[in-house]
Amino acid sequence: MPSDFRIAVFSGDGIGPEITAPTCRVLRKLQDLSRRFQLHFEDAPAGASHYAKTGESLPASSLATAREAHAILLSAMGDPAIRYPDGTEISPQIELRKEMGLYAGLRPVRIAPGYPTPLRLPQDRVVDFMLVRESTEGLFWSMGRGEVTPDEARETLVITRETSRKLFRQTFELARQRSARQGRQGRVTCVDKANVFRAFAFFRDVFKSEAAAYPDVAHDASYVDAMALKMVSAPWALDVLVTENMFGDILSDLGAGLMGGLGLAPSADIGDTNAVFQPCHGSAPDIAGRGVANPIAMILSGGMMLDWLAARHGDAALAEAATRLQAATDKVIADGATLTPDLGGNSDTEGVADAIISALESGWS
Repeated sequence: MPSDFRIAVFSGDGIGPEITAPTCRVLRKLQDLSRRFQLHFEDAPAGASHYAKTGESLPASSLATAREAHAILLSAMGDPAIRYPDGTEISPQIELRKEMGLYAGLRPVRIAPGYPTPLRLPQDRVVDFMLVRESTEGLFWSMGRGEVTPDEARETLVITRETSRKLFRQTFELARQRSARQGRQGRVTCVDKANVFRAFAFFRDVFKSEAAAYPDVAHDASYVDAMALKMVSAPWALDVLVTENMFGDILSDLGAGLMGGLGLAPSADIGDTNAVFQPCHGSAPDIAGRGVANPIAMILSGGMMLDWLAARHGDAALAEAATRLQAATDKVIADGATLTPDLGGNSDTEGVADAIISALESGWS
């Protein structure tokens, strides 16, 4: 019998709904081709547009839908033109991370043939690393709580031992999984600013303590400025990086730039029980409604969701589907005939999804 999974879907703002629909279509095609799992999509209204209509950015009913689902698929959220009374943007994705304790943000950085990377890579070098961003604490802990006076503004950075330990354990387990797939020893690098801030010295000490439980995984540490340089000069030397929330926010966009743009950058935010999967890019209201938004980051986030569900439930069919989706998407990008304008093509959103579905169908046996 097929395995059944409930997926909470936040369609988002701006281009969000335009990339959500084809993503769900691709995932349904995978379900039909496999015949060994079923995905049941449940709508969860939220976001800036919903706030403008109702005064709620993340309704309790949508939060309940998300908590009860096996996984959460979240599209681009927010609109700079719609804000809270204090002037801050509406960001339900950040609220979800805090409400559900989604402390481990996964940001894969991978350059495959056809990716429009600005790097000139040596032919024998492969870029495939994972950035793990703590997603509930750090400088983002202070969101909405900062102190502002006419002469001074303060935000507070918070790093706790409990969350850091869970983050590092998740990171080392991920390195082990990558090691098993790639047939080489894994390495985890702690990225911080321990030479300047006591909070980051604390972060690094907790990292070292947790590393002792994983003798099969190599580990080291790097200051964030040095890591930014290394991501550009020798990204092929990296395996798994783990860092604080704000540093991770910045480095993940750098990683997307290395791949060729945010339209190719998927992500996940994972906790003890729940997980959210979403593209790294924003809602791009300037192109909303034109049908030219790139759905690839959203589709690949759906692939990350399948992979996470596979590991969590021991479901080989989901793991196979995730692998096939990555391969089909790589084929479309490498071919270059069906890409959206941000990648130099002239196709539309649905056309890219159609091409990925065709690649899935032709490669299925």
